[in-house]
Amino acid sequence: MAKMNLVIVESPAKAKTIGKYLGPGYQVLASMGHVRDLPKSKMGVDLENFEPNYQPIKGKEETIEQLKSAADASEKVFLATDPDREGEAISWHLQKLLDLPEGKASRVTFNEITKKVVSESIAAPRQIDQNLVDAQQARRILDRIVGYQLSPLLWKKIRRGLSAGRVQSVATRLVAEREEEIRAFVPEEYWTLEAQLERIAPNLGSLKAQFHGREKKMELKSQEQVDEVLAAIQDAPFEVSRIKRQDKNRSPAPPFITSSLQQEASRKLNMPPRRTMSIAQQLYEGVDIEGEGTVGLITYMRIDSLRISEEAIAAARSFAAGRYGEQYLPETPRRYKTKAGAQDAHEAIRPSNVELTPESVRKDLTPEQYRLYKLIWSRFLASQMASAVYDSVSMEITSAGYVFRASRSEVKFPGFLAVYEEGKDEESNEIQSPLPNLKEGEVLHCAALKPEQKFTQPPTRYTEATLIRALEEKGIGRPSTYAPTITTILSREYVVKDGKHLHTTPLGEVVTGLMKEKFQDIVDYDFTATMEGRLDHVESGEEDWKSVLRDFYQGFHQEMEQAEKDLDGTRIKVPDELSDEVCDVCGKQMVIKSGRFGRFLACPGFPDCTFTKPLVVQMPGRCPKCGSRILKRTSRNGYTYYACEHLGDKLGRACDFMTWDVPVKDSCPACGWTMFKKSGRGAKKPFCINESCENFVPEEKRGGYRKKKPEETAPDAAAPEQAAEEEKPAKKSSKKAAEKAEKTTEKKPARKRKSKAETALEEEA
Repeated sequence: MAKMNLVIVESPAKAKTIGKYLGPGYQVLASMGHVRDLPKSKMGVDLENFEPNYQPIKGKEETIEQLKSAADASEKVFLATDPDREGEAISWHLQKLLDLPEGKASRVTFNEITKKVVSESIAAPRQIDQNLVDAQQARRILDRIVGYQLSPLLWKKIRRGLSAGRVQSVATRLVAEREEEIRAFVPEEYWTLEAQLERIAPNLGSLKAQFHGREKKMELKSQEQVDEVLAAIQDAPFEVSRIKRQDKNRSPAPPFITSSLQQEASRKLNMPPRRTMSIAQQLYEGVDIEGEGTVGLITYMRIDSLRISEEAIAAARSFAAGRYGEQYLPETPRRYKTKAGAQDAHEAIRPSNVELTPESVRKDLTPEQYRLYKLIWSRFLASQMASAVYDSVSMEITSAGYVFRASRSEVKFPGFLAVYEEGKDEESNEIQSPLPNLKEGEVLHCAALKPEQKFTQPPTRYTEATLIRALEEKGIGRPSTYAPTITTILSREYVVKDGKHLHTTPLGEVVTGLMKEKFQDIVDYDFTATMEGRLDHVESGEEDWKSVLRDFYQGFHQEMEQAEKDLDGTRIKVPDELSDEVCDVCGKQMVIKSGRFGRFLACPGFPDCTFTKPLVVQMPGRCPKCGSRILKRTSRNGYTYYACEHLGDKLGRACDFMTWDVPVKDSCPACGWTMFKKSGRGAKKPFCINESCENFVPEEKRGGYRKKKPEETAPDAAAPEQAAEEEKPAKKSSKKAAEKAEKTTEKKPARKRKSKAETALEEEA
């Protein structure tokens, strides 16, 4: 009986998809990611010759044994891990761990998991690329050296549980320095001047024009300058001096690479980078599609190349011509230039089959999968379509030698905009008003002049999207590192999110300050980017990986020794982070503390005053029962609810208002009460909850989950989190669940929460 062939991939989902394509004669198993790595309990690297001591990962014994048995019983073993450095290294580790001879083991990669590509790859295997493996080994050992030598120093000098790294420390520095720029920013006064102009003949049109200057742009820095302009033009006529009409072309954005996908998903879908990559992995590995079976919907998503295969370009052009018409195609196919230093071995992120439209597979996808697939599909198709054409008109109107400008652009031909428009981090403030059909030399009547004082604004804080863009622009990190880097600096509490924006905590600023003072190379932008370039040289075979490590460690080791000497006997205190909350007991301004259970508010008078409360977010509007603030809270089970700030108050101000509905900034125009909307993604219509108001919307007409009536469940003001859990969207009730809830109530969770906070304060003291 002929032996089976074994194919080893990383995940069970990919194994399932590929197994269906290959059919009988092939056994497809998953390694569940890495099977061998450096030990967790020690450095695991001989720092004399940089020889790593790899060991099987604990907990993987059963998987390794299964793979060994299957490999021994197979004629050939195809190592089909992901097509990047890390995937190449996993295949190399598998070959070593399973003791596979060169003639038996082969390497195959799938840029997309479709039957055609899988069959072609299996038919054309190759040997493991040792240069790729060495580049990954160098990165892994660099990170181990930095992490295992720097982190203990941070534990001793600042706080236990901290970490440092080549990429995460630079990312934290970026956020910290932006915060410093904001603090140091000094607003400057400036003025705008808008003219409301009308044609002499009535009802023939009007326009708004913005002050520009004279022949060159002129900044109005003070009211005196504005008054000077106003005095000059007060009795002067306004004459149309120049009209320029032209067609402007706008080209589509290129298809996604890893960084641009994460940025756009953050902007348009409000999806964190780590979640974006998780959903993209699912789309890549395969989804069950009715009538098609298991299909890998997109190509590999950890890449920085903009290359697209000729076959995919032809498919996109054919689809666009069939759906939109030949006029929506450019004369020649679009090919995008990959930036210097990018790995061009793979294609940009695109749908595996452009004929599988998002609408046709929507019923087979989760909401997140559908939204991300639609984003990728639309961006790719648009990238191969014709430019959009705008009818652009700009005018200059002169009065007393001063120039006012007005412009307007309208879509003349949508082109790629019929499919997709790229998101923006910041919306344009450019004012465009409808322009009447004027002629040069025409005199206009000035109906009004509107001067407005303004002040320059500080730089905007980073969002996850803009931080990824900054890392990419500076050459720091690689596609696979962006998402875990942001997750790490958030989990270490070096950085926190305020809405969409990131800002450093006092802890993050202290750690960054120490790193900048004692380890300049680690947080230096150019040094870190240069190191990434040297790793690329290892991948291309231009440099030896151990030489790269040796050069790095020589300087790093000297910095470590000097830092240990300089900081001997020193303990760096992290300053308290002040909040806007006031202690309910003693009236002091509360501070934000971090403990084993996360961040919380505490009175700075500890131990004399031990009052603590959860860290909450103030929502718009006021409590409909007592007029106090509405706060966003989270129950112990992770459910978000909204409650009066005095919910559970034991000082005589208790209010039992809480809801699952989200307060909005708008008030009811009839009664003035704060309005609410249903939680969840997508647009939701606000409603009034005031039963005596003419705009009141009954609960059954609000949509979404219907909350229990007050008589069915009465919130316990003394235990707000328990009340929230009782009112959360319930699963099927049972007698056991009721008994469990009753026991939970008896445990007094509020007191337990307080003791946790007190424990954290005592640990810090």
